[in-house]
Amino acid sequence: MRCVIARFPFDLIKSEVQEAMSGIKPEPVTGDFVIIGRRHYPIKQVGAVITRQDRRDFTADEVSRALIRLGFTCRSLPAAVPDAARTPLEAASALLGSPEPV
Repeated sequence: MRCVIARFPFDLIKSEVQEAMSGIKPEPVTGDFVIIGRRHYPIKQVGAVITRQDRRDFTADEVSRALIRLGFTCRSLPAAVPDAARTPLEAASALLGSPEPV
């Protein structure tokens, strides 16, 4: 499928994207991610691998649109609960952490 990422046209095929990402260890996910096989990859990591461009040259939206058109599942991490929405007791408990098992 022909996709334009960072003003450059690419002919992408789902199996080629899967093959390109098969030997690559996923980086920690902090924002948008794509599910390839059973792994969760950051969108920018996949974009850098399939386009061979610097991550600053394209947006996550460009890559996610292309991957969705190829049939991959793209998602975003749920937003964290702001401290203002917590009660003081909940905020203190979050700072202390959970007790260690005995």
